[in-house]
Amino acid sequence: MSDFIHSRRRAILGLTATIAAIRAVAAVQPPPPDQPPPRPDQLANPARPAVPPVGDISTPLPATAIGAIAFDGFTVFDPRPVLEAAESMLPGKGRELFAAWRVRIFEYTWLRTLTNTYADFWQVTEDALNFTLATMQPDLPEAQRKNLLDGWLLIKAWPDALPALQRLKQRGIKLAFLSDLSASHLDTWIANSGLQGLFESHLSTDLVSAYKPDPRAYQMAIDTFALPRNQIVFAAFGGWDVAGAKNFGYPTFWVNRANANAEELGVRADGVGRTLADFAAFVEQMSPAMTR
Repeated sequence: MSDFIHSRRRAILGLTATIAAIRAVAAVQPPPPDQPPPRPDQLANPARPAVPPVGDISTPLPATAIGAIAFDGFTVFDPRPVLEAAESMLPGKGRELFAAWRVRIFEYTWLRTLTNTYADFWQVTEDALNFTLATMQPDLPEAQRKNLLDGWLLIKAWPDALPALQRLKQRGIKLAFLSDLSASHLDTWIANSGLQGLFESHLSTDLVSAYKPDPRAYQMAIDTFALPRNQIVFAAFGGWDVAGAKNFGYPTFWVNRANANAEELGVRADGVGRTLADFAAFVEQMSPAMTR
């Protein structure tokens, strides 16, 4: 019984931490065309605790040969088309609906993992939308509900993704997604973005029927690449994923696109930045002797 209580307590801590991160993502505003995303110091709110600065190396790491990188999907792909679809259908309420929907998605992934009732990400996303609409907008026509779901199929890469990924690939590092998303979704987004040929086979949680931050999910990279964990870098989008990967033992970089505060879960990322260019620089610092 004590093990069950402890596992539930850990789950509740994870849920609480991630709600703040997801709400921060929903608040991200797209930059004007041809303008890079603002730096954290340009966005910082004096009333908030300081966010980790771009380029911050929280834990100096020894130089090592990095053989592989595991990416959370949203470090590469921009989810804001779903937010834009929600706001266009429900002006003034779309952002709130999107934030609530994303919170429910991640709550469902963790609850399904804890209860051994795994369903793929698309099913979880649809279930979470149905719950959110029943709570906030029960009279939304079916066609608009479908359009909200279809917004997930329109997602493309962040503008900084392609050059950074090419930069890492040229160093001979294997790149793969270690993601809650199904392989079919990742393939669609890769095709939308022109990123074909850059990634190894997808490490979808569908393969182990357990969502992150369950250790079975993170273990996939070790099993696939046959490398020790200190030679596999994990790129996280959410603060909760930073904690999961660090506790598993991966060198971890936080691509903090939402300018969110660090989670209070007892660990910190080894490096923090706003873009994949920042991440590429971090990897190069870790492996200065690697051949370009």
